[in-house]
Amino acid sequence: MIGSIIIGLIVLVLVWAVTTYNGLVGLRNTTKNALSQIDVQLQRRYDLIPNLVETAKGYMKHERETLEAVIAARNQAQAAAQRVEGDPTDGDAIRSLAGAETLLGSTLGRLFALAEAYPDLKANENMLQVQEELASTENRIAFARQAYNDAVLAYNNKRESFPANYIAVNFAFKEAQMWELEDKQARKPVKVEFG
Repeated sequence: MIGSIIIGLIVLVLVWAVTTYNGLVGLRNTTKNALSQIDVQLQRRYDLIPNLVETAKGYMKHERETLEAVIAARNQAQAAAQRVEGDPTDGDAIRSLAGAETLLGSTLGRLFALAEAYPDLKANENMLQVQEELASTENRIAFARQAYNDAVLAYNNKRESFPANYIAVNFAFKEAQMWELEDKQARKPVKVEFG
């Protein structure tokens, strides 16, 4: 009788441990997937920026420094995105990416502010099309970041909750990093419209 109770308790503990472990794996993978969705949208933005700069180059010959700053910020953000490579538990890489994205947003903002002084550029159909695609991409990025933060919250809550935290600690489930912007100015959306 006592032997059956002990075996039953051992089985119960094992079932709990396996279920908890699998739940943590599932939430960690959901977080990685959410980060991948951000990456897809960021890559779309990175691909649009050279088109935007090329379109603006012909009109903004005297603004070479700004155009080069946009490309440099794009390259820096793209490199930071590659360093993250689907690991939401690498807090330094996530913060680096968020900082690089902040810089890219501010340089794009400067480009659009300068473009206001060029009426022909504002009316250029190619520029308008790239602007619209970029605005759409910015919205997708915002939604992807929100989904990522939701996934991180669920994962971290499970990871830190008792008694699942025992499984998390023993099987190296590291804390995932939220996507946060430290710069208050960066919390504003990039303005991609003229006029």
